[in-house]
Amino acid sequence: MADEKENIGDKKYKYSIIIPTYNERLNIAIIVYLIFKHLRDVDFEIIVVDDGSPDGTQDIVKQLQQLYGEDRILLRARAKKLGLGTAYIHGLKYATGDFVVIMDADLSHHPKYLPSFIKKQLETDASIVTGTRYVKDGGVHGWNLMRKLTSRGANVLAQTLLWPGVSDLTGSFRLYKKLVLEDVISSCVSKGYVFQMEMIVRASRKGYQIEEVPITFVDRVFGTSKLGGSEIVEYLKGLVYLLLTT
Repeated sequence: MADEKENIGDKKYKYSIIIPTYNERLNIAIIVYLIFKHLRDVDFEIIVVDDGSPDGTQDIVKQLQQLYGEDRILLRARAKKLGLGTAYIHGLKYATGDFVVIMDADLSHHPKYLPSFIKKQLETDASIVTGTRYVKDGGVHGWNLMRKLTSRGANVLAQTLLWPGVSDLTGSFRLYKKLVLEDVISSCVSKGYVFQMEMIVRASRKGYQIEEVPITFVDRVFGTSKLGGSEIVEYLKGLVYLLLTT
């Protein structure tokens, strides 16, 4: 156990955690607290990319900066909603870590899994470690049957057509080697929810080693889901695009 702790807290590596936000005033303080709680012995920074939230999300982040320090929490705001993919690109410009973690602000990705991501990467030297709902010990909490079937169906369809070599294509809780993320992200064209799928498919096609960690995805507690019919249509269009171009 002592060796394991030493590896997880290896000070020679730094981790940049990019969290895109839009109207996450009720969640951002909780997710930040939990990250600090679960990464006590890890060198990390949190980069919040807020797309002009009208609910005061940025004000909360500024208060968190006063508490934790502006060197640990970076607010890199944008004027309006510009898409999830470009939010990661924007945050990546300011990342100083050797590795980059991308995760949601709505508590659907629990920071308690971060040590497992880091440990898996250190053990395997993987280019990417991705959280998955669709292996043993993974799962979903708080979704109704229809949403579970929709998500599962979307993944099965993508698996059948694209053969990416990972079990959860649409998840957005991942750890990347920074140089790998810079390479993969530069070849992606999607901007919305399809972005996550395109990232992992392109990484697989480039031959990067991808490892998985089981996670339980929890539906948001505060706020409203931003996934709607238009995103589902975009997903299907993106699937066809990747089928034709990868």
